[in-house]
Amino acid sequence: MKAARRRIDVNLEELDRVLDGAREAPLSESDHGKLRDALHALAALLVRTRNTEKTSAVVGNEDSQTGTEPDNNATPPPGHGRNGAEAFGGARKVDIKHQKLTHGDRCPECGKGNVYGQKEPKVLVRIVGQAPLAATVYSLERLRCGACGQVFTAQEPEGVGAEKYDETAAAMIAQLKYGAGTPFYRLEQLEKQMGIPLPAATQWEIVEEAAQVIKPARDELIRQSAQGTVVHNDDTSMRVLMLKRDPSDERTGVFTSGIVSVGEDQKIALYFTGSRHAGENIAEVLKQRSAELPSPIQMCDALSRNVPKLPAGVEILLANCLAHGRRQFVDVAENFPNECRYVLEMLGQVYLHDAEAHERSLTPEERLRLHQDRSRPVMDKLHAWLEAQLAERRTEPNSGLGQAIGYLLRHWKPLTLFLRQAGAPLDNNIVERSLKRAVLHRKNALFYRTLNGAQVGDLFMSLIQTCQLCGVNSFDYLIELQRHARELTIRPAEWMPWNYRDALARIGVPGDGSSSLG
Repeated sequence: MKAARRRIDVNLEELDRVLDGAREAPLSESDHGKLRDALHALAALLVRTRNTEKTSAVVGNEDSQTGTEPDNNATPPPGHGRNGAEAFGGARKVDIKHQKLTHGDRCPECGKGNVYGQKEPKVLVRIVGQAPLAATVYSLERLRCGACGQVFTAQEPEGVGAEKYDETAAAMIAQLKYGAGTPFYRLEQLEKQMGIPLPAATQWEIVEEAAQVIKPARDELIRQSAQGTVVHNDDTSMRVLMLKRDPSDERTGVFTSGIVSVGEDQKIALYFTGSRHAGENIAEVLKQRSAELPSPIQMCDALSRNVPKLPAGVEILLANCLAHGRRQFVDVAENFPNECRYVLEMLGQVYLHDAEAHERSLTPEERLRLHQDRSRPVMDKLHAWLEAQLAERRTEPNSGLGQAIGYLLRHWKPLTLFLRQAGAPLDNNIVERSLKRAVLHRKNALFYRTLNGAQVGDLFMSLIQTCQLCGVNSFDYLIELQRHARELTIRPAEWMPWNYRDALARIGVPGDGSSSLG
């Protein structure tokens, strides 16, 4: 939460008078205060706003217990340079043979040796611009008999299809609207400028029809997400203009709940928009969980509305987000720099241990042992320090720091589940990042008109975000789901983002990304 900025009224004429008077006599207390407030207000406007919660940015590096000097000669992290040819997975691939030589020919330079093909060819990347949607106008010649009046029309080219808008058009509109947050009206304006008029109402009809076709894939994602070992959830506010409520419903809010289910081999993202909270939505999902599976780990922040109310006999292992607990200290670091630095650096050690486990690709059990050996002493020491702050009256309980300490102590058990349960995550960041897709839609489109429109958006966002988590081309995936709707209805489990290429191979369709534009 941003700290409230103090309002200061600045009268320039009055300040000019104070400065002129300072030439003749010392400043009075009131005049001194006016100048000081004006200068402080100016300085506050010149200070750059902090846009990160890293410890060094929050409290600085002075007296750091765990920090190290920066290495100016260190190799820059990957992803901060030009993209190589292998990064263009959606590009059309063209193999070009040498115009004069073939494998085994005599070398034209020396005339003694033979030339042999190299394992790695020389690669050129050429990028062209194109409209998001392209149109082709076919003019079919017509001939009319002068005697009988019969009209003969040229045969349409092979592969044109009977529909005006094919699967690629629906996939691109859905990708722009629900993947990139481009509102229908903005896409309409863009396409019109490029000579492809496409009304916003038509765009909606296209994606709504496509949503009905690929709905079995989203339903299967829900079923499989219920079987995950770790289930993250949270929600954000949303607007639905025409939302019918039950007369007995006293709620006034509307939310988009984000759920990310993490299994052994895949991650699944789901979105649900309506009046229900994240805890109610995750409870609905877990109704499809197999009874033979052990209790899942549920990761969320400490809000009570995020915890599901499950039927008797169904249990979860509750974990709370350590990043939310850390943020309590980030928010008050300006007022309590020394105490907050200590807490942030202690938690930083835990995150370093978790990063090491990730880099070493440890199994959940090996990661648990690493945290028990290295992170438990850190957390025990931190817990003792937190209790001493309140017990020995070093910190006022009602102060900002006291409330941050109280938050950690109240939720200490779910915050430290990673020290007792294999596979328990540290934080809820994966679903926080996934919810940015819904936030982007809210910022650009402002609202959904109807609940049906919200459900269509949830469907496409679920498929697109799951593809992103699995490293799959979501545009190609949406195309193939529409093209093979009948197969999808019969065997939905074989048409998930992580295995649909195998389904394409099974039915004899090339699965090399040839559906992508280019």
